[in-house]
Amino acid sequence: MKIIAQLILLASAMLLIQCQSRSDRQVGEGELAGSITLSGAWALYPMAVKWAEEFERLHHHVRIDVAAGGAGKGMADALAGVADIGNVSRDIYPQEIAQGAWWVSVTKDAVVPTVNAGNPHLQQLLRQGMDRETLRSIWITGTTTSWGRVIKQYAPDQIHVYTRSDACGAAKTWAKYLGENQEDLLGVGVYGDPGLAEAVRQDQLGIGYNNINYAYDAQSKAQVAGIRVLPIDLNNNARLDSTEDFYHDRDQIVRAIARGQYPSPPARDLYFVCQGKPEKKLVREFIRWVLTDGQQYVAESGYIQLPSEILKAQLKRMGE
Repeated sequence: MKIIAQLILLASAMLLIQCQSRSDRQVGEGELAGSITLSGAWALYPMAVKWAEEFERLHHHVRIDVAAGGAGKGMADALAGVADIGNVSRDIYPQEIAQGAWWVSVTKDAVVPTVNAGNPHLQQLLRQGMDRETLRSIWITGTTTSWGRVIKQYAPDQIHVYTRSDACGAAKTWAKYLGENQEDLLGVGVYGDPGLAEAVRQDQLGIGYNNINYAYDAQSKAQVAGIRVLPIDLNNNARLDSTEDFYHDRDQIVRAIARGQYPSPPARDLYFVCQGKPEKKLVREFIRWVLTDGQQYVAESGYIQLPSEILKAQLKRMGE
């Protein structure tokens, strides 16, 4: 029995050495290996996950960890060195630049207003849309509190307003479109993009806003069950014209954003942010790949590819 046990231990040790040796041989000279951490914006999370998966598929010894939590967290984690890359979905502030924030634009998306699919006035809302001033009177001044006032008919149903509780790009972008700051947005605060979508889905009289990849289903590309994207009446004529009617599925609104038909904001660039220009070779190579070969995954993931001249400008920021 003692000899058998010794043989088992010897075989185990040899197997471990062989596995280690095989692993060492696989990491050839110049081959990428190591780990990258990304943290931040819900808006960029699905795209970042896709990029991470594809990059890992190309480089078997690379591991990329992607966490959501809002643009504010992404910026804070990047500046503190907690994350290699912060995902940020709003403008980079001068005080952040002063702290060493270095960034590149990597893709584009938009924030859209949402209502419950069971809203008793849904059909009228979809026919007329809602103009910027009405949206402002709901989230900023609080002067529009009933759905009847929106559709200009008698209806006592109160509007239940929701906003984001976390420091995030979606809220800052939505507030910027309405001419104010995130702190000025009225409504019940809800954490995260999924949480805000769920709050509206559970409330027949609710209204909120989401990044497009949380308002549309990733697989079917249809609007998420239980909520409807509320069209914006861009020319303030109290009806949704054919040039404004591009919300039916994710591909349709993505094309509209790319053509500039959807206003900016709430359409906006999304960023990778680092504490200073990245020195870590693996991080540089990942960002370079995102700006080049990784762009092939942008459209299929429900995002808008930046123009080639913008992508070239981002590569130039890296010293390419």
